[in-house]
Amino acid sequence: MRNTTLVLASLLIGGSLPGLLHGQAPDSSRDGSVLTPGDSVWIVVWRKPEFSGEFAVAADGSISHPVYRAVVVGGVPLATAEANLRRLLETFDREPQFVMVPLFRVAVQGEVNRPSMYVLSPQTTISEAVARAGGPTQFGRLDRVRLLRGGANGGHTQVRLDLTRLESGAAQMSIRSGDQILVERRRSIFTQVILPSVTVIGALASVGIFIHQYR
Repeated sequence: MRNTTLVLASLLIGGSLPGLLHGQAPDSSRDGSVLTPGDSVWIVVWRKPEFSGEFAVAADGSISHPVYRAVVVGGVPLATAEANLRRLLETFDREPQFVMVPLFRVAVQGEVNRPSMYVLSPQTTISEAVARAGGPTQFGRLDRVRLLRGGANGGHTQVRLDLTRLESGAAQMSIRSGDQILVERRRSIFTQVILPSVTVIGALASVGIFIHQYR
């Protein structure tokens, strides 16, 4: 319980979760984002450490925990997910004090130093996700970042973002569950143009020498 108390105290002091005492989630619940299977939720319940921890979202949208298995958090707005959790906790405490932080799966690939699947909060921006992956390599192009995002009808949309232009707003775009972020590779004049040309010229020269020797 002491660890839970310290976590809650640090959140209150930092001011990042002003609605904690009312069981409110962060403001990300306003943006229409939803949790999907494979995501997770971080739950801290005041004075109930056995109910606290990080839990995966199951295939049916419920929380993978014996107590929370009836709570649906996947496929619904985050505010609804929080309300569902509150109703369950009210069966144990009339005025539960808790915090629920959704954590989204996001893949950051391409020319980044640590390409991988990351678990990030909804407030994370595309630029911050790239930074979490170690930032671009020496060949990475932040002006050519591809974002593959799932749509409401099950399809996917792909957009190209320029993270170097802060005025465009692309760098401040928030992540969504299942996002795939790909930092494209900078074209190398030497390896992609000069070297292949030299190789072709060398091959042609070798053929010429071979023909000359057997004339």
